Amino acid sequence: MILYFSGTGNSKYVATLLSEQLGEQVMPMIGCDGKDIEDKRIIWVFPTYSWGVPPVVANVIKSISLSPDSRHFMVTTCGDDIGLCHKMWRKIIRGRGWKDVSTFSVTMPNSYVCMKGFDVDSEDVMRSKLAAAPDRVKEVAQQIESGEGGIDDVVKGSWAWIKTKIIYPYFVRFCMSPKGFEATETCVGCGKCVMRCPMGNIQMKDGRPVWGDNCAFCLACYHQCSGHCGVRYGKETVGKGHYYLPKVKVPT
Repeated sequence: MILYFSGTGNSKYVATLLSEQLGEQVMPMIGCDGKDIEDKRIIWVFPTYSWGVPPVVANVIKSISLSPDSRHFMVTTCGDDIGLCHKMWRKIIRGRGWKDVSTFSVTMPNSYVCMKGFDVDSEDVMRSKLAAAPDRVKEVAQQIESGEGGIDDVVKGSWAWIKTKIIYPYFVRFCMSPKGFEATETCVGCGKCVMRCPMGNIQMKDGRPVWGDNCAFCLACYHQCSGHCGVRYGKETVGKGHYYLPKVKVPT
């Protein structure tokens, strides 16, 4: 079973590629309680958040009901590197008494835009990353199929300890509030942000989107805005680009 969380489409795409390679069923992890999952091999696919495991993913792992003898794999998508995200994931999995087998990272286009200095990739870089993804996922699938444990085939990057142990906690505590999201004067009230929110956290009131507190900070509302300007995150996203996985063919 492949359980995924995705905002801009990167992790869903990787999960789909893995499904084609491994013949595994794919299921979004949000709303999944695990009670109907009989598979012993569980593959968690999700984006890296500030060099760590997204809180929404950690919460699912801590609450889902799965077989005590299930074997778990991590496949995380990232724009550049993951720090010690894999070690964080292993700790959470072990905390449930499960076997943390192997971890992998897959480079995909950047989508984080809510801080100074962060923006989406250029068109060329985006296309290059997407072109390399299928072969990378094929490598990951082969390693998962081998069943070999103890593999950490990830890009940690430089200053990994500082990124995960210091920056990540700060990011989660101070930089993930949904209060910064707002509709601009150019919002046309199409409701696309409502439909695309994986958490069901946005509602339309008087023709304008309003954000609740159950936000995963996946930025789907911002990136999938029909006009690419009707949703912003305070002043942080002014002048920033937008990214949502373009239509790409899944190899078979």
